[in-house]
Amino acid sequence: MEFETWWLLAIPLFFGLGWLAARLDSRGSPKVTGELPDAYFRGLNFLLNEQPDKAIDAFIDVVRLDPETVELHFALGNLFRRRGETDRAIRVHQNLAERTDLDSAQREHAVFELGQDYLRAGLLDRAEDAFNRLEGSGYGAAALRHRLSIAQMVRDWPQAIALALRLQTDTGESLGREIAHFHGEIAARALADSGPQRLEVAAREIAAARAADKSHPRASLLAGELALAEADPAAAIAAWQEVLDAQPAYAALFATGWLRAHESLGELPRGLAALEAAHRAHPGVDTLAAIADALVSAQGPTQALHWADEQLRSQPSLLGLEKLLGLRRAVAGEAEQSDLALIQRLITPQARRLSRYVCTNCGFKARQFYWQCPGCSRWDTYAPRRGEELEAGR
Repeated sequence: MEFETWWLLAIPLFFGLGWLAARLDSRGSPKVTGELPDAYFRGLNFLLNEQPDKAIDAFIDVVRLDPETVELHFALGNLFRRRGETDRAIRVHQNLAERTDLDSAQREHAVFELGQDYLRAGLLDRAEDAFNRLEGSGYGAAALRHRLSIAQMVRDWPQAIALALRLQTDTGESLGREIAHFHGEIAARALADSGPQRLEVAAREIAAARAADKSHPRASLLAGELALAEADPAAAIAAWQEVLDAQPAYAALFATGWLRAHESLGELPRGLAALEAAHRAHPGVDTLAAIADALVSAQGPTQALHWADEQLRSQPSLLGLEKLLGLRRAVAGEAEQSDLALIQRLITPQARRLSRYVCTNCGFKARQFYWQCPGCSRWDTYAPRRGEELEAGR
């Protein structure tokens, strides 16, 4: 392809036309930089340099000079909320929500931000009222999610179920696991109560939890507890057997009840064999302690000590050692008692520290197992294993 020399003459012409168009455009439109106060750019600079305190002061100066800067009001309110100054954030967003010169979209935005301010401040009733006002608006789905969070905070599980079902319908999100947990919470509460209808309520909620998520083990775990409460150990074993087959790591959560159910049917050896198999696949201090206690009752402390010693040699554990020392003290003579008691007293504080469950999302530690973390409110972030067992598995 030959080069056309006349293109060299066209290049300066194009540059000239571009310059002329830019000049005409600048004359016909206002200069943005001339309309914005210097404080606005100082505020942006502070934000880019991660200095939110100075950015807020700069933006306050802009708002004071030009009260009509709506978007800057929103930015200022959000900065206040992030800094924890929720009272100032509320005032900013409340003023915006009450302004009559804003269009509907801006007013809805102000109400949504106000709801988040109330939520951050712990004013849950006001937050819920603000989010309720956004029903059917462009912020409806987001407001519904916040209302669902509030229902979980106050442990209003029927309300949480209703909101989750609505959210599923409106957005197409899959919330089956969360809904199963909400039903599970109602069932667990019923089992812990002493009312006349508690078992019927528990049975109904367990069925609903299973329907919401068939793969989650919680419904089967609760079904086993319900069967024991109804004095039906065979049904309890059948429910827990489902978990043992599908997710044996959760055996730690029902090991004691499992052995009690087998013992009531006169089938303790069978129950021990099944639980020992689960323990070999997923070693844990809870299953070890349950098996050792059952062996003490069935075969005596010497046999239990021998079994626990064998398990700890293959899977060393400080928590297991504490249990082993207790068994050894039961068979030791008077000369050994004081030494064993001293050793046990020394390792007990460290063992208790390692015996806590740990949230994999926020690191919150708890003495008991939770399906929902008390720290970050996330579901299924606790493994059915103690902290020491998790560290050993890394």
